[in-house]
Amino acid sequence: MKLSFCMIVKNEAENLPRCLGSVRDVVNEMIVLDTGSTDETVAIAQSFGAQVHHFPWNNSFSDARNEALKYVIGDWILVLDADEVLVPAIIPSLRQAIQQEQAIVINLIRHEIGATQSPYSLVSRLFRNHPAIRFSRPYHAMVDDSVTQLMAREPDWQVINYADVAILHYGYGPGAIASRNKLEKARTTMEGFFADHPDDAYVCSKLGALYVQMDDWTRGIELLQHGLQTPSNPPIRYELHYHLGIAQSRLQNFSQAERHYHLAIAQSLLESLKLGAYNNLGGLLQNRGDWTGAKALFAKVLAIDPTFAAGHYNLGMSLKALGQMVEAIAHYQQAIALNPHYAEAYQNLGVVLLKLGRVPESLEMFEKAIALHKQQNSPEGDRLRQSLQQMGFRVN
Repeated sequence: MKLSFCMIVKNEAENLPRCLGSVRDVVNEMIVLDTGSTDETVAIAQSFGAQVHHFPWNNSFSDARNEALKYVIGDWILVLDADEVLVPAIIPSLRQAIQQEQAIVINLIRHEIGATQSPYSLVSRLFRNHPAIRFSRPYHAMVDDSVTQLMAREPDWQVINYADVAILHYGYGPGAIASRNKLEKARTTMEGFFADHPDDAYVCSKLGALYVQMDDWTRGIELLQHGLQTPSNPPIRYELHYHLGIAQSRLQNFSQAERHYHLAIAQSLLESLKLGAYNNLGGLLQNRGDWTGAKALFAKVLAIDPTFAAGHYNLGMSLKALGQMVEAIAHYQQAIALNPHYAEAYQNLGVVLLKLGRVPESLEMFEKAIALHKQQNSPEGDRLRQSLQQMGFRVN
């Protein structure tokens, strides 16, 4: 089976070498469709041996991705964005997976590096080169719609969910989060699609979540609730309940938020995909003083993913509240080891060390927290400094 790599790009000179380097020795060809770059993107792609084609950007990701598919000749197609890389360890098993005669799509787990909410997602990025498989939707383009239609006609095809992390996504790093202007463009594009597809649960989940992100609570909640009234699969229902949990929590409707997080967790999904709901539900239990319940949930989070820094921090907070200081220290330290820029972890580690009378170590942690808060333009650093000075401590 020949495997082709396919991607669309625009001004991705910074990210492209890392992406192409992760697939160059894995695939039989690399197809790069440029949509109007003005930097070194095209030259970089060519230096990696990619075939570069051009397409004028028309505000539709699906149109661009389908144009790129026209140049593919392999039996299977792997799609990545420029800020993603393929995990080397999974390559042998993916090669085996594409040998399965009835497989039409292999859904891959993507690790959202730096995401503070849901660090894992399931994406349909590896699929058979079949004439019926095409991308749809101008924003959040995916092949799922065409695959569903194909399997309705030819039910012997199978969709496989690959359980291990296959893709690393670096789109949540500093400076990579969408600007307000980008959010507005996404909103406009999705609203246009929703106008023609008002009962599409997927667009309800994505557009509703975007409204919530932009603090448009009323429209966000209405759209997410509307999505729950339309037919959908477990991953989409999870997203609908999950984002309703976020919205209701921010509006301080905590009982409703808890209900939606429980409903999200009840969906039939891989546990790693439900990590955000477990973590946020634990936070709600913390807020109402149920430290034992929160501790159990954060322990569940870390059983799913021991590398989730926020899980260690949150478990540390619960342990501190329960008076289990030594255990709390260990989890704060683990959070810092996983995320050296975790200001809150340094700060709360300082609090615990101070409670235990380990003053020099405590002040060292407070100073690191203050420095990080300053780097992150957070006023918490000044508040922490003032509190320490009022207690008679000198900090740099």
